[in-house]
Amino acid sequence: MAKRVSIMDSHGVNKKPSPSRVRVAVRLRPYMEKGEDKVCVRGLDSQSLEIVNWRNQLETMQYQFDAFYGDKATQREIYTGSVYPILPHLLVGQNASVFAYGPTGAGKTHTMLGNPNQPGVIPRAVRDLLQMTRTNDNPDEEQWSYSITMSYVEIYQEKVMDLLEPKNKDLPIREDKDHNILISGVTQKTITTFSDFDEHFIPASQNRTVACTKLNDRSSRSHAVLLIKVQKNQQVPPFRQLTGKLYLIDLAGSEDNRRTGNQGIRLKESGAINSSLFTLSKVVDALNQGLPRIPYRDSKLTRLLQDSLGGSAHSVMITNIAPEQKYYFDTLTALNFAAKSKQIINKPFSQETTQAPAVQPTMKRPRDDLENSAPSQHFKKTKTESTEESPNMSKDTKKKNLQLSSLDPAVVERLLKLDKILTERGKMEMQLLNTPKRERMALLKKLEESQLEIERLKEKQKELEEKSLAAEAHFERSSNSDFELSNSSVSESTFRAPLRTRATSTAKTKKVLRVLPLQGLNQNTKEEGIIVVEKKTRKTHAGRENEPGWELNVRTDLLQNGREKILNLLNNGSIKELKSLQKIGDKKAKLIVGWREVNGPFKNVEDLGSMEGISAKLVASFLKANILSIVAS
Repeated sequence: MAKRVSIMDSHGVNKKPSPSRVRVAVRLRPYMEKGEDKVCVRGLDSQSLEIVNWRNQLETMQYQFDAFYGDKATQREIYTGSVYPILPHLLVGQNASVFAYGPTGAGKTHTMLGNPNQPGVIPRAVRDLLQMTRTNDNPDEEQWSYSITMSYVEIYQEKVMDLLEPKNKDLPIREDKDHNILISGVTQKTITTFSDFDEHFIPASQNRTVACTKLNDRSSRSHAVLLIKVQKNQQVPPFRQLTGKLYLIDLAGSEDNRRTGNQGIRLKESGAINSSLFTLSKVVDALNQGLPRIPYRDSKLTRLLQDSLGGSAHSVMITNIAPEQKYYFDTLTALNFAAKSKQIINKPFSQETTQAPAVQPTMKRPRDDLENSAPSQHFKKTKTESTEESPNMSKDTKKKNLQLSSLDPAVVERLLKLDKILTERGKMEMQLLNTPKRERMALLKKLEESQLEIERLKEKQKELEEKSLAAEAHFERSSNSDFELSNSSVSESTFRAPLRTRATSTAKTKKVLRVLPLQGLNQNTKEEGIIVVEKKTRKTHAGRENEPGWELNVRTDLLQNGREKILNLLNNGSIKELKSLQKIGDKKAKLIVGWREVNGPFKNVEDLGSMEGISAKLVASFLKANILSIVAS
């Protein structure tokens, strides 16, 4: 059984962790300006430098670090002086971290990656680490075996993206029971030689997000994190296992958008980069001040650097700066951050577990037989074996196992299925509790807003239904009074339809306005445009009353005359004149004027249906309303 050895073990297996300060190195990029820009910083010795005081140009400010590399320093000098000394800690189960910090265009990516002629920190560290695992296999000592895996991710706009296998999803950063930071679901590749590393790393590096700005042709738009995990396994008792992790981090540079000219997506990327670096500065300040809460969770970058800053890693920060005067404030900010970072104290310790050899039982059914046996038999066998292997088991547990084993096989099978369903449901309910606090609060807030919106919609729907019922009742009363009036007056005089008619459905009876032909009228009703009201209802095949249909029967010459008047107004009328038509407002009048300017005059009234936003149903309603209006007038 695997057991993690505590750092406070009374047996003294591991020593008490000794404090280790974050080591800070500063690298000065060579002067690259072609103009007459002045140099604002220069080195004094191998550990100190000075920069012009912006308050008084005649004074300088001095800084001292663990190492200072001038513009003539090579990649090898930086690696051997600051990075190589921390690699042996990985072989004893301790963590290490190297990250490059500085403004954009200061040479961070060159320091970490380099080129084929001048390899940087990452290829040199991986090559030496592989070499160490080979030379440390000494047959005179205890037999050990090594396993090295690599993972490569980028933090782009606060999303952790897998570079080895690019996927469009954000990988979550978790913390295990031993408070180790890990990336859930990240791809891990086993490497045994440097060619294996190149095979995975070079294509993954091409997946990293870069872009061109005014200050850098290939500006990193994300923070890149390479994780090398070293496992050292003992082949003889007590079968110890030591696990060390190496973080190699190329941070994106802080940017001044006024000088980089960022716009659009570049501006959004710059905002995410500056925000994460600002959170990194807050973490350093909180560690130096000894605050009870360190804001690691405020950013994905600081969450991933939790071991490196104030955690359990041997950390090295390489601060890259530029000598030109136009980078003065970026350089000053980077130096101040480096000076604060070197005050952070980490507490490295060895991650060690012991693996006890598994005791094989003397009598055991083959696995194939167990899998092929009935579920109830498999269940009873498992319970029996667990009871025999655990003599210290409580009486209640033994009693429960005996009760289950005595049940009917079909009942046991159903109990197993029910237990599986309840377990899966419990896992789904626990997902919300496993999310970070800020994400959980956001989900709860969104749920509350959704519930309030549903309540508002229900209240609005109820209000509209009440208004609709009131309007129907009012229309029914008015319809009955109008119908009685029309019946009493049709025989004596004519009834003229209103200019605007409104069709509204009622519960039982419907009224339809019908223009009767002159041939069907008697002598008392032979005026042109005469309109009578006829009570009419239509039923569907289901016996339900349908919406009323308008049936217009107008004398041919009147109908033709109405169409010509409407068509003439559509082709020649102004916006004000068009608005005098039924169902034509200001918006539709402007659409009609614009349409005829582009497509010419209307050939017939039905051409209105070819305009955007006007349906054939609306054209028919428009034609009926206006013909009724013309006939009635």
